[in-house]
Amino acid sequence: MDVFNAITNRRSIRKYKDTGIEEEKINKIMEAARLAPSAANRQQWKFIIVKDKNTKERLVDAAHGQEMVAEAPVLIVACSTESESIMPCGQYAYTVDLSIAISFMILEATEQELGTCWLGAFNEDMVKKILYISDEIRVVGMFTLGYADEKPAPRPRKNKEEIICYDKYE
Repeated sequence: MDVFNAITNRRSIRKYKDTGIEEEKINKIMEAARLAPSAANRQQWKFIIVKDKNTKERLVDAAHGQEMVAEAPVLIVACSTESESIMPCGQYAYTVDLSIAISFMILEATEQELGTCWLGAFNEDMVKKILYISDEIRVVGMFTLGYADEKPAPRPRKNKEEIICYDKYE
């Protein structure tokens, strides 16, 4: 599968088969994160691979009741180890860096024929407490990972003409 096919075929999966994921596939997904670009190549991140059923069940409440957190074989939690650096454009580097890394991991998961769902709806303080993450670390995102037990249709997308302009903002 090429990158564009992975982008085209990726779906947010909310139902998973009760099937474990091969370590080779998890390792390849984590390698995609390791190779992702980051501001000044600082790589200020850590990723927590959560497989423990009890821990995932506790994280459901932190994820506002999203049951797929417990049902997916794996949950990956993306953390920033530094959250003060601001890029010259004014954006916090950690939010950009972790978004890129998560995107790379999700596309590699699609290549590995695994389903994912990026979770932005979660209570960071609860996640930190459950996973013993210290206060100075930021939890930027989480995503479920597993073999899909559903095949959602593509979601509607805006036309290119609605999102692209040339030489100036219109």
